[in-house]
This record gives sequence, C-alpha cells and structure tokens, in this order.
Amino acid sequence: MTPEQCRAARGFLDISQDDLATAAKVGLSTIRNFEKGRSVPIGNNLAAIQAVLEGRGIRFQDGDEASGVLLLKGAAAPR
Repeated sequence: MTPEQCRAARGFLDISQDDLATAAKVGLSTIRNFEKGRSVPIGNNLAAIQAVLEGRGIRFQDGDEASGVLLLKGAAAPR
C-alpha cells in the first residue's frame, strides 16, 4: 500500500485520519506521516492500517502498468 492508496481508500470510505488511526490502533502521527510520504510505518503498523481498510471493503491493486484502490460493492464504513 502506498501513501496515495491509503489516502484514496480513506476517501472512498469517508473516514478521517483519526478514525483510521483509532481503528488500526496506531498513532495519528503514523497515519499523517505515512500519507505525506515522510515515513513508512513499521511492518506491523502498516499491516494493521491495511487490514482495517480491507476489512471495510477496500482492495488494493498493484500491477506493472497501474496501481489503484477498489471499493467493493456493498461496503460501508462502520462508524
């Protein structure tokens, strides 16, 4: 997952950085710094962030020609 994909996924789900940080049990600065490209979270934090997004219906695609974010039909952002 790239910083751009993380931002796009949050946009699809309409959740804030704070909501994602809380759900993934990481610091808000971890999300902010990652999305700004300042740092990459340690492995377990990055995995937790991705797991929260995927659990809410996001699928990440990384290919040779394109990368992207998909929102599965029927997925909703739990509040």
